[in-house]
Amino acid sequence: MTRSALLVGATGLVGGQLLARLLRDPRYDRVTVLARRPLGLEHPRLGVRVVDFPKLGADDLPAGPAGGDVYCALGTTIRQAGSQEAFREVDQHHTVRVAGLARDAGAERIAVVSSVGSGSGSRAFYLRVKGDMEAEVTALGYPQTEFFRPSFILGRRATQRRSEGLGASAATALAPLLAGPARPYRPVQAGRLAAAMIAALAEDRPGVRVRTHDDFLALAPDASTAAEAGGRN
Repeated sequence: MTRSALLVGATGLVGGQLLARLLRDPRYDRVTVLARRPLGLEHPRLGVRVVDFPKLGADDLPAGPAGGDVYCALGTTIRQAGSQEAFREVDQHHTVRVAGLARDAGAERIAVVSSVGSGSGSRAFYLRVKGDMEAEVTALGYPQTEFFRPSFILGRRATQRRSEGLGASAATALAPLLAGPARPYRPVQAGRLAAAMIAALAEDRPGVRVRTHDDFLALAPDASTAAEAGGRN
């Protein structure tokens, strides 16, 4: 049975990978993207809605049968956002707003990119925001909710800063040393993360789950790389 998919964050690293995979997936007959600007992409199964996220309402979501899947890959940094408040607005409030409206419209399954170490009680502001977001999304009552908590995400970004390139190199080099309880902190390729998110919702297993590094490997075994696998210590 075909389903519909709603995607936010399609212009980002993980979101771009999600979009490419969803458009190739025969289980989805329609993929709708909510974005701040046009994507410059056309596909017979793709619909793009340019929206103002702070003012997002039910009319911004596509009309259609209940039972759709939601993929949330919204994210920024405090530096890019300009302040902690602006960062929380994107990473928490925008995500929860989309998830809530989609649930009201009948969406049944949701996969959300969060962060390793997230928690409402964290001393780190970034991780606390992610934890607050997870708590609010959980409270929406989706039959299936999947939170993905990656560490460093590898991939070619549209604008690659030198610090990010150095960080990716360091994360890849250190990955084999992250064993045991530290395995969730191993880096993951953006493509693998996207594939794992789609695979998790395809399982159609009710409940709320938190997915970390080894789950990514299990859900998307065909996307393995030496840097990510590094043995199962």
